[in-house]
Amino acid sequence: MTNRIDETTVTEWVEAYVHAWTTNDSGDIEALFAETAEYHEKPYTTAWIGRDAVVAGWQGRWEWQSGGWMFEWQIESIVGNVAVITGIGRYDELGDFANHWTVAFDDAGLCTRFEMVNEEL
Repeated sequence: MTNRIDETTVTEWVEAYVHAWTTNDSGDIEALFAETAEYHEKPYTTAWIGRDAVVAGWQGRWEWQSGGWMFEWQIESIVGNVAVITGIGRYDELGDFANHWTVAFDDAGLCTRFEMVNEEL
C-alpha cells in the first residue's frame, strides 16, 4: 500500500466488522475483505484463504455467535497499512475472550490479511 491508513479508516472498518458479525450477511462480510484476503486465528487452526473462504468460515460460526455477544475494542497502533486492535469479546455461549487483531489493508481500505490471537479469560 502506498498510502497510510488512518484512525477513521480503521474505526469504520471495525464498526463494519461488528455490523457484519451481527448480520452474518455475505454481502456485509465480503465488503470487509479483498478478494485474496487471508484470515487467521490462534490458538485455533483457522486459515481461510480468499474472500469466499472467509465468508464461508465466518457464516459457519453463526449458531454460537447468534446466541448473544458484545465486543469492546480499541486501536493500539497504526503503522503504514497495518492496524493493531485489541478488544474483549463476550459471548453468552462461549464466555469471554481477549482479542488481539493485526489487520493489513489495501489502498481501497479492504482487509488483505487478518490475524487474531484469542485468549480465553
